[in-house]
Amino acid sequence: MHRKHQACVATAAAVVLITGGPAAAAAAHTADAARTAPAAAPARADVDAAGAAAAALKKYPGVVESLDRDGAVWHVDVIAKNGKHAELTVDTRSGKVFTENADNDNDGDDGGNKALVSAKVTAQKAMKAAVAAHSGQVRSVEWDDDDDNGSRYWNVEIQSGNKTTNVHVDATSGKATVSGSDSDDDGN
Repeated sequence: MHRKHQACVATAAAVVLITGGPAAAAAAHTADAARTAPAAAPARADVDAAGAAAAALKKYPGVVESLDRDGAVWHVDVIAKNGKHAELTVDTRSGKVFTENADNDNDGDDGGNKALVSAKVTAQKAMKAAVAAHSGQVRSVEWDDDDDNGSRYWNVEIQSGNKTTNVHVDATSGKATVSGSDSDDDGN
C-alpha cells in the first residue's frame, strides 16, 4: 500500500508540473468561470414616445389622444373605441403603466372623439411621419380637431438638441408640415 500511495503522489506531482502548477490551475478555473458567468445586462434606455404609446395601449386598448413627456414619466390620454377616456402615466425607466383617471361611463363627449377614433392616421403614424420630416426625438403628440374650418391633424413636438420643432401631420393623408421651431430654455 505504501508503494501505491507513493505512486499516486508522484503522479499528482507530475500532473501539477506538466500543467504549470497551482497558478495554472487557478487561471484555468478563472477562465472557466468567466465562460459560464451570465453576461451583464445591457444598460436600459429610456422608454421613447412610441414605447410609451404601445405600453399605454396594451393596458388600456383604444387610440392615443395625446402623449407628453414630463420629466421621468409620459402622460398618455387614451380614448377607447366605445368613447371612454383614460389618463395614464408611463414610467420612462421601467415602462410600467399607471392609471391616473379613467371614465366609468361614456360622458357624452363622443362627438369629438368619433373623428379621433376613426382617423386614418393614428398618433403612432403621426409620430413616424413627423420624425421623417424633421429628425429628433418626439416630446409630445396631440390630436387637434379644429371645428372652425373642419381640419383634423396631429401636432407633434420634436426636440433636436436645444431646438423644439412643431410638426403638423394631417389626420387623413399623413402629410407632415413643419409649422415652427424655437429654442428650448428649460432643457426638457
